[in-house]
Amino acid sequence: QVQLLESGGGLVQAGGSLRLSCAASGGTFSIFGMGWFRQAPGKEREFVAGISWTHNTYYADSLKGRFTISRDNTKNTVYLQMNGLKPEDAAVYYCARSKDGNIRVGVYEYSRWGQGTQVTVSS
Repeated sequence: QVQLLESGGGLVQAGGSLRLSCAASGGTFSIFGMGWFRQAPGKEREFVAGISWTHNTYYADSLKGRFTISRDNTKNTVYLQMNGLKPEDAAVYYCARSKDGNIRVGVYEYSRWGQGTQVTVSS
């Protein structure tokens, strides 16, 4: 049974950067697409970025140019580099494993989820 563990969240000032990591264990990693989602209080979980098993990437339109997703299959880890953070980026960030090797944007298209890591951005 695959497990996903996020890390790297924390408190940062507006304009700052954070790098989130998601380490996978207990299952196959390299052949699956991976994604990052976020959920702010009172809001639905939303897609942030996805990466396919072939390392193709896709981003939510509002985040293009600020966030970068990458993966290291030798470490079974997916990353989310976040630059130019804004107060509205504050949320719990979740990584998830897609049901196949492709990039997916729907919450229901991911079968495994981490527990989330909190990102707080002060203005």
